Amino acid sequence: MAIGDEDILSDVVPSNIVSRRETPGDDGESEYDVPIIEDDEDELMSEAEEPTAGPSFTGKAKPTVAERQHKTQKKKAAEGKLHEKRQEMDKAKLADAIKRYSYLLGQTDLFRHFVDMKRARDPEYAALLDAQPKPKGRGRKKAADNGARHRKSEKEEDAELMKEDNDADDQPYVFEESPPFIHGEMRAYQIQGLNWMCSLHHNGLNGILADEMGLGKTLQTISFLAYLKHVRDVHGPHLVVVPKSTLQNWAREFEKWAPSFNVLSLAGSKDERAELIASRLLPQDFDVCITTYELCLIEKSALKKLSFEYIVIDEAHRIKNVDSILSQIVRAFTSRGRLLITGTPLQNNLKELFALLNFIAPEIFSDYSDLEAFLHKDEGEGDGDDEKSKKVVEALHKILRPFLLRRVKADVEKSLLPKKEINIFIPLTEMQRKWYRSVLEKDIDAVNGLTGKKEGKTRLMNMVMQLRKVTCHPYLFDGAEPGPPYTTDEHIVENAGKMVILDKLLRRMKEKGSRVLIFSQMSRMLDILEDYCLFREYKYCRIDGGTAHEDRIAAIDDYNKPDSEKFIFLLTTRAGGLGINLTTADIVVLYDSDWNPQADLQAMDRAHRIGQTKQVYVYRFVTEDSVEERMLERAAQKLRLDQLVIQQGRQTAQKQANKDELMEMITAGAEKIVNQTGEFKVDDDIEKIIQQGESRTTELNSRYEGLNFDDLANFKSESTVQQWEGEDFRPGRKRLVLNALEPSKRERKTNYSVDAYYKDAMRAGPAAKEKVVKIPRAPKQVAMQDFQFFPARLAELQEREMAAHKRLNDIIAVPREPQGDEDTPDKLEEERKAEQEFIDNAEPLTEEELAEKDTLTAQGFESWSRRDFQQFVKALEAHGWTDDYDLIASEIQDKTTDDVRAYYPVFKKKWKTLAEHPRIAQRIAEGEAKRNKRSNLESLLSRKIGSVRYPMQELELNYPTTKGKVYSEEEDRYLLCRLHHYGMGLEDVYDRIKKDITEFPVFRFDWFFKSRSPQELQRRCNTLLGMIEKEVEEVGVTKKNGTAAATGSVARGKKRGLEEAKAESRASTPASVTPSATASKRPTKKKKT
Repeated sequence: MAIGDEDILSDVVPSNIVSRRETPGDDGESEYDVPIIEDDEDELMSEAEEPTAGPSFTGKAKPTVAERQHKTQKKKAAEGKLHEKRQEMDKAKLADAIKRYSYLLGQTDLFRHFVDMKRARDPEYAALLDAQPKPKGRGRKKAADNGARHRKSEKEEDAELMKEDNDADDQPYVFEESPPFIHGEMRAYQIQGLNWMCSLHHNGLNGILADEMGLGKTLQTISFLAYLKHVRDVHGPHLVVVPKSTLQNWAREFEKWAPSFNVLSLAGSKDERAELIASRLLPQDFDVCITTYELCLIEKSALKKLSFEYIVIDEAHRIKNVDSILSQIVRAFTSRGRLLITGTPLQNNLKELFALLNFIAPEIFSDYSDLEAFLHKDEGEGDGDDEKSKKVVEALHKILRPFLLRRVKADVEKSLLPKKEINIFIPLTEMQRKWYRSVLEKDIDAVNGLTGKKEGKTRLMNMVMQLRKVTCHPYLFDGAEPGPPYTTDEHIVENAGKMVILDKLLRRMKEKGSRVLIFSQMSRMLDILEDYCLFREYKYCRIDGGTAHEDRIAAIDDYNKPDSEKFIFLLTTRAGGLGINLTTADIVVLYDSDWNPQADLQAMDRAHRIGQTKQVYVYRFVTEDSVEERMLERAAQKLRLDQLVIQQGRQTAQKQANKDELMEMITAGAEKIVNQTGEFKVDDDIEKIIQQGESRTTELNSRYEGLNFDDLANFKSESTVQQWEGEDFRPGRKRLVLNALEPSKRERKTNYSVDAYYKDAMRAGPAAKEKVVKIPRAPKQVAMQDFQFFPARLAELQEREMAAHKRLNDIIAVPREPQGDEDTPDKLEEERKAEQEFIDNAEPLTEEELAEKDTLTAQGFESWSRRDFQQFVKALEAHGWTDDYDLIASEIQDKTTDDVRAYYPVFKKKWKTLAEHPRIAQRIAEGEAKRNKRSNLESLLSRKIGSVRYPMQELELNYPTTKGKVYSEEEDRYLLCRLHHYGMGLEDVYDRIKKDITEFPVFRFDWFFKSRSPQELQRRCNTLLGMIEKEVEEVGVTKKNGTAAATGSVARGKKRGLEEAKAESRASTPASVTPSATASKRPTKKKKT
């Protein structure tokens, strides 16, 4: 049976080249290769511990030889198993490559364009193609020669029949009803999707399952993996990569539809994942491994070791950026097949579609320019725009047909009623208008285009975000909500237009018995909606980006359970718009819209999906004449592009709004909002409001239905169509009272020369760009900081000079940013008015005042930066109040001794006027305390060392009895001697001590002591100094109390005091005994513990 081009299940095979390229394996050791790591660690530990008797330093028991041998055998067995699996996959990949290549040559030249382009660029690729087996002469025609005609023998015919039987066994299985290995009934179109994936597998192809959201892509994927297991005897392993929000749902679906699968959900804490990897992943004790995008990045070293039969990526538009880390990581995993699942494959532009095609067929779709050339290769010079668009779409269809399967609900699910989307246009309340104006005033330069290109777009994007917050609810701004005390009252509803309409809508839907999903972009808006639900006593559930996974599952189950009392489900569009089934609701409210219309579509389809028995209504709230209205038009434009099968390579759809679009969004309805007077009233019945919104929605949709690619690329909204030569010719446009909101006036020049006039008027070519009138540069002023110690009079002169500049250039005062709840709009407005009055009365500086300004500037320390000041304070902290200017200057990188000599007296006189002087005083005091303590310790150490003739043999250390020792007594003596030798004030003293240890012959074989770092040596020296300090304190207390040193020592479990020990030692030592003999009688040093 021939299959037509229009058949969506066409088995046209695009390539026989190895589209599932084997990724290079990771030869490096994985952090999860548990047998290797444990074996290496145990061997190293045993080597280090053999010379030392007793328990090891770590306290871990040394493994026996048998245990180590068992681990080594286990490691080799695991490596052998992985290697064997990799070899089997290489053979399967080669078989797939031969299938694709022979089919390509025998069936179609559709993709010969891509193959030829790649062959010309890549010699190795060309050699691979040439190495493929050529078709045999079975189909060649020979000259008719009756004498040469050969009849088949019985043996030949039997062999041919056997070959045909074998080939028949290799044909893809076609299901006509739900397969027995699926526990449940699949719909007809889902069985069709299963057959399509079986055909892909038979022909060695990867694919994109791109059914509209809600058609059961998860079930189709599970059924295909079950087909591989039960029909093809391919048990896996398979890797399924999903969003974090749907991981639990995938595991449930496997358990529901195909419980025979051994499913591993790779999730949890770091320790839990390590246990799963060691016990199940690396031993391959699973059929299907489900994990998230984030964990793919974290556990990539373990996943790279495995060879997967299929890698399935849900919500595959996450890898639409070829350069993203996730996209590169999943390409590095080894697999025989790849399957992408997405409900929005044509999300933004052709490059993103190419990224998906490159993932499933990297050899065919290796260069984006090849795809562009193919799409436009059939265009003629005389073709019109419509003809070119038609050819581009046809070419794109030809490329996608073998790889992509997409059905929409309207075509396959007749029992599911189409959703009705209605835009509700809502005015702003009086409070919202006040905040809307305030946002516009704060950054008026950006609105008037008086900023740089890059800076201006960033500021405009920020302004659009702030204006969107105003349209949602003014309480999203700090200080807007009246209080304290803060109350949950009617003002939550009355101060936002959307809340007024939502309140009316929810009352009506509650009466009708409907259930409602409310989506918003902002989790803080959900906080306000949550307060509203509590105020109206509506029972609700909530999910946002901060909801824990377990709470998320519990909320969905609670809302979907039979006879649930939950009326409302509050969700953020991004966190709640993917992988959630909420068909128990029939009303969807988009409180505010997403920049990407596909995100809103995904949110709608949480309720509008298979299993929905009611008519689904979607109410999108749009604030009239605001930025939201322009966003809605832009979203309609993007959706029309998707409807046309997207992107001819002309990049008509832009990922982000450009600067001009942002400017138009902000200024389009600003005048009407700012100049609007009167109170906010919505007296209409909710049904009448919905009816008005329905008519305006139909009008908006009709504007885009007849537009083609080029119309959409050049489309402008009505607000800019009626503007010409910088003037607006729309009727009834009022002049804005607030001058700052007007666009900048273009410069007009009068030309009285007739010849010059006609020369300009008749000049060919594009008109010259109009120059924006720029405000004259502000007078140069000193950026004063308190540590530069400028006279107060200078600040007064500069403030007046700037105010005079603003007055001369008609620059008005703008309110400052609110700093807390006390900064209400009324307070900010009062401050702005006071500042404006100061500007209106400001006079320019006189010549005498300008000279005075220069003199005062010279009196400060303008060249001292914040970094210089911090280094100066650090020098005072280290050395104290000293007149040694050379010493302080050595601590400051960019200042000389003369600079410090000039700055130091002024700082010492005025430093208490600084705002941070308490912190500076504290730092200087702490530095002095450190110096005193170091000096005291140096004195104690010097006395301790000087108390004996041979410190390395005679120095007694008073160790605590409660703790064991790590360092020997000989090592401790050496540390104290070297520290005394170098002094504690030297910066690199511990690096020098470490070097001495390595060179001192006594410690030649003391590996422990030689391997200590300078930081560890410093900690040990600090401990020893603390012991000496404590010893001196105890001796002082003993003398003061008049108690015998020996009695006190025994009572507290301490050794004798230093002086007493010295006296008794000298009294009991014979005169003939030399110090060396004394040292030889000392007990041997204790072993390290």
